[in-house]
Formats: sequence, structure tokens, C-alpha cells
Amino acid sequence: MLQVIGTAKSKDTQKAVRYLKERNIPFQFVDLTRYSLSPKEWKSILSSVSDTDDIIDKESQYYKKNGYAWRDYDPEEEVILHPELLVLPVLRKDGKAVVGWDNDNPEVFL
Repeated sequence: MLQVIGTAKSKDTQKAVRYLKERNIPFQFVDLTRYSLSPKEWKSILSSVSDTDDIIDKESQYYKKNGYAWRDYDPEEEVILHPELLVLPVLRKDGKAVVGWDNDNPEVFL
């Protein structure tokens, strides 16, 4: 089953959920504000991304507030420690994942 990992407040997560509901595509929503991901889930997400720098949301308040633009950091470690940095939503199915929502090509993962 398709998993949508994100937060209820995220606009892109809301778009993904609305898109799936409109097309009657079954999915499970995982709210990162209520649940944390297991190490195996993180590994699945991180291994599906070609460039780990793409998983960091450089527009997020947390990124800006904590000065990540001027830091040297490992994106994989930071996103696990601070999921607030993760580009949302994450669509995950059968061990593969896509990070972020593409308005121009929403069916990229389906």
C-alpha cells in the first residue's frame, strides 16, 4: 500500500492527499508530528534518493532559523535527527520512495 509521509499542515502533503482521494487511490497517511520513522523506513527513503541534498527543505522555517545555509552537515544524519528538514511529502511504496510533490507530474510514482 502507498504511504504518504508528511504533516497535516504541509501544503504539498495536502495536495498529495487530495490528489489520491480524488482518484480513489488507497493510501496510508503517516503524520511526522505524531509518529517517528523507524531506521528501516529512513533507509528505504534515503536509498531511493539520488542526491541526499535533495531531501533537505531549504525553504523550511527550521532550516532558516537554525542557520543550515552556513553549516557543514550530513543531510542524512540531520534529516533523521530533525525531520522538520525533510522535503514533504514522501510517497513510499514497495521499498521505493519519492520525496516532494511535483505539480506538473503528480503520477510520477503511481
